Amino acid sequence: MGLDDHILETQRLIAEQHRYAALIAFSDDNVPVGFAEAAVRHDYVNGCKTSPVLFLEGIYVLPDARRAGIARALCAAIGQWGSAHACTEFGSDTQIDNVYAQALHRALGFEETERVVFFRKRLSR
Repeated sequence: MGLDDHILETQRLIAEQHRYAALIAFSDDNVPVGFAEAAVRHDYVNGCKTSPVLFLEGIYVLPDARRAGIARALCAAIGQWGSAHACTEFGSDTQIDNVYAQALHRALGFEETERVVFFRKRLSR
């Protein structure tokens, strides 16, 4: 994805504030230490039974700021935003081999619902 594509994507996200949220966590001395991005999804979300679903698109906390409740606070705020947008479920995903992200999700109260391996086959022309 090139710079122009990123600019267009950012403009689309800003235009759809009812569907997307991004939060930044700051330290006591006003330094950014983490962020979370979420979306309200109306399409099927694996493991969920309702629609719309709040979906955690990304979360990151600087290594030196971890284990201080920042990810938990970000997810709580995102959860409140999702509840205000008629969501009753909060979905997320991570790579099947990312055990650290899986542990974070469990610590944040998420429960694993399924595991998926994606396949692809090229078709000849």
